[in-house]
Amino acid sequence: MVQHGKYRALVAAAALALGAGPAAGACRLALAMGFDISRSVDATDYAIQRDGILAALAAPEVVRALLGSDDHVLLALYEWSGQGSQSIVVAWTAVRSQADIDRIAASIAAHTRGEDKLPTALGEALDFGADLLNRAGDCAARTLDISGDGRNNIGEEPEKVRKRRGLEGILVNGLAIGGHESGIAIYYRQRLISGRGAFVEVARVHADFPRAFRRKLERELTEQLLGTIETGENAG
Repeated sequence: MVQHGKYRALVAAAALALGAGPAAGACRLALAMGFDISRSVDATDYAIQRDGILAALAAPEVVRALLGSDDHVLLALYEWSGQGSQSIVVAWTAVRSQADIDRIAASIAAHTRGEDKLPTALGEALDFGADLLNRAGDCAARTLDISGDGRNNIGEEPEKVRKRRGLEGILVNGLAIGGHESGIAIYYRQRLISGRGAFVEVARVHADFPRAFRRKLERELTEQLLGTIETGENAG
């Protein structure tokens, strides 16, 4: 794993590589992020999660990674819990300026949480995220990131969704939150993530979510994206 102190160099390298191509102004990355709001996520956990996302979007390193190239990033966020319970928080938004980041943050801050007493349909969260990415349009890379604190306990298992969907051209990362179920990071590694270079970021407990989310987002926008550029292919 790249140390946090190297992220700035990676941001600069990614921006240089992405801005140098003939297709300046194209979409370099479609990044969809799904967040767990099932019954194991109480009001305090939810607030930590929301505030952690907002803090990451305000972090200078993340802002530079988002805006450091003429080629833009597309962002979308959704919440998920039980079967048929996924809700778009931020629809696909092209991030080309600080104003775009501010609009995304305002949508997150204003969002009202959905049903909070439902089980954990992780497989459906994966299926929904894949459909969402398939509606993003043309982008050089496509990444789905799903965070959660528990194993799938209703509906199709995530590994079965992976097999059924194929997920061609989609890199699936995870953010595993400990404290509710043991071995959740191992479960995410074995059952959820897919694609070359896919990884699981770990938050020991919900209180650790802001740090883990920021580190995960920086990695997706710099190290992981630069790897895609260097190999000249999507990680799928």
